[in-house]
Amino acid sequence: MPSSAAILTTLLALSQSTDAFQVHNNHGAVKTMSTRQHKTFLSMTDTQSEVEKLRAAAAKAREEYERLSKEMGKEITSSGDVADARATQVTPKNLSVDQVKSIAADIDFSSGDANSQTTALDELVQTGDFSLWKSAVRRAGSDMSMLVPFPVSLGNLESRTDGKVTGESLGVGGEATFTYLFALIPIGFIGIGSTSPGIIAAAIVGARSTKEDDETRRERICRHEAGHFLCGYMCGLPVKEYSISPDTGVACVEFHTSSASVAGRELGDDEISALSVVAMSGSVAEIMEYGKAKGGENDLLELQNCFAKSKEFIGAAKQQEITRWGALTSYGLIKANLNKYEGLVNAFKANKSLSDCVAIIEGSM
Repeated sequence: MPSSAAILTTLLALSQSTDAFQVHNNHGAVKTMSTRQHKTFLSMTDTQSEVEKLRAAAAKAREEYERLSKEMGKEITSSGDVADARATQVTPKNLSVDQVKSIAADIDFSSGDANSQTTALDELVQTGDFSLWKSAVRRAGSDMSMLVPFPVSLGNLESRTDGKVTGESLGVGGEATFTYLFALIPIGFIGIGSTSPGIIAAAIVGARSTKEDDETRRERICRHEAGHFLCGYMCGLPVKEYSISPDTGVACVEFHTSSASVAGRELGDDEISALSVVAMSGSVAEIMEYGKAKGGENDLLELQNCFAKSKEFIGAAKQQEITRWGALTSYGLIKANLNKYEGLVNAFKANKSLSDCVAIIEGSM
């Protein structure tokens, strides 16, 4: 909105360009002023009208600006400055594992209701009791997700994961296999979703070589599942079901695709990004311990199911980029929280409850 000084400057400039206000050293000076006085009056009136229109337009624009700012969680101070209502950093309380477990026990995980879980966990983050829920997604002062995919080649993936995560270690061979695997997936297998790692774990058992003993196979599954759970929690996916798999004897968790999970709903870009991280986290977790994942194809199967539900069409090249980015991002999340991840592995070995698993992630160790 123009200030009073700006308006006066405009009026002065207009007045200086008008002959009615010029003084001449000849006998026509008085005549000039008198003959143009009426014209000048009209010009001043028109200018005032334009100024009023500008003021009205500016007032309307500011009202709209303030409305949109409030919707985005921002507040307008009396001086006109913008203050982010969510920018205030919450100081984590650093509760112990036992304290967190006691709090987590009150969260209704058993019903599998996405909205109630998300609301409860969000509130605990706001009070400082919890800090890692949605931590991979939250961006301070913004509704935008931090999970924004970018192009990642197999070479980049290998170099940025200390040489560990490659097409070979994922169990999908080289670039050509990685590129065309999705096109070769039988339609009957697309029903396996990235939110159902327990189903994948059962498939992994069937794919295991007999060279691994039962104890090693079970630990591999636990590591795979713990990777899914850690990344799923940090990406903000609420739990749909948690149970002991009769095929593996290992506790398995199934996630909703988002906090607003509705059957048959198409998935947005942010949801696809989060799910790609969760989908690849199981294989990446195996690789970090054993050097190679034996269920890489199954993780890609579950991710393909997500791509098929996307609102926007995702072509083959884009699928490859998101998949490699998901593997890279999950590697970073697990590596940055390695102690908590190892605690989850032990929890899955002992078939601990969801409250126990959340306490391991959120509690101070």
